Amino acid sequence: MQTISGTNYNIHFGASGYEALASLLLPSQYSKIFILVDENTAELCLPHFLSNLATEVEIEIIELEAGEIHKNIATCTEVWGVLSELGADRKSILINLGGGVITDLGGFVACTFKRGIDFISVPTTLLGMVDAAIGGKNGVDLDHLKNQIGLIQEPKVVVIDSQFLNTLPSNEMRSGLAEMLKHGLIYDALYWNKFKNLTSLNTDHLDELIYRSIQIKNEIVLQDIQESNLRKILNFGHTLGHAIESYFLSENSEKQLLHGEAVAIGMILESFLSKEKKLLTHEAYQEIKYIINDLFERHTFSKEAVETIIELLQYDKKNTFGVIQFVLLNKIGFATINHAIDKSLIYNAFEDYQN
Repeated sequence: MQTISGTNYNIHFGASGYEALASLLLPSQYSKIFILVDENTAELCLPHFLSNLATEVEIEIIELEAGEIHKNIATCTEVWGVLSELGADRKSILINLGGGVITDLGGFVACTFKRGIDFISVPTTLLGMVDAAIGGKNGVDLDHLKNQIGLIQEPKVVVIDSQFLNTLPSNEMRSGLAEMLKHGLIYDALYWNKFKNLTSLNTDHLDELIYRSIQIKNEIVLQDIQESNLRKILNFGHTLGHAIESYFLSENSEKQLLHGEAVAIGMILESFLSKEKKLLTHEAYQEIKYIINDLFERHTFSKEAVETIIELLQYDKKNTFGVIQFVLLNKIGFATINHAIDKSLIYNAFEDYQN
């Protein structure tokens, strides 16, 4: 597949990605390579990655515990400390090998260590490939609040190797699929239509779907790197989705949801809001609701849970002057930004979702 050019970096696929790494990771360029992994990617992905990594630069491995719960400043402090102990300097480079937690946190660590060292993103999950590793967003959670601390800085390169997807359980594959569905809903109706007849996540066309999803996100980011306008449409499903994800993170008695699972619910809820605001037709809403519910497990929310989720909306990054801002759909393939929504409509959205 052809290389995709981002703002100040390239996204390479398969063998060409490892060739790009070999050209970049030269002793004259970097003093030491650090590879950040979690316990899962250390076992399942690191051997394959190292077997394809051609470099004479010294390599050190830093391993973290897996899970969103560890995506915080405390973990960053641990990694900064390890980097210092292992002799990292400003000519070191950090390779983030993992899912969204690793690429988000690792990018933030690299951008802030010694005022910034180079980093590379090698996503190993579907979600990481089509979303987290694309566009230069790096950051961590603040307690259970998603992505409250961070910055935008592009990596030196992103390598997409779909062989890593063979290590994923089905729920992780679905989590990434939610972001791909989102890209169709906000930007490309023809792309959305390809998912209508999707019967398996192991489709022979998965590489093509991944490639187009990355193209869509990259095309949007290229027009608005700092998320001041158009890039906000990528938050469709995330205003309520992040609040739902934060709710499950904060409630120890509740089963935690993967990011994509929460966003899938958020997309249904925010499609309902689009319908109620007379932007989206009833037929289009029903199509969206049916397809997403067919792929993702439904969840129930008590009245108290909905109230807590609505309270969490105040922490959404898109809010301005205390007003919660939603991304809504005008139609499948076209989104608009900066919509204020009454709380009563949000309650109605949850009620409709559960019916």
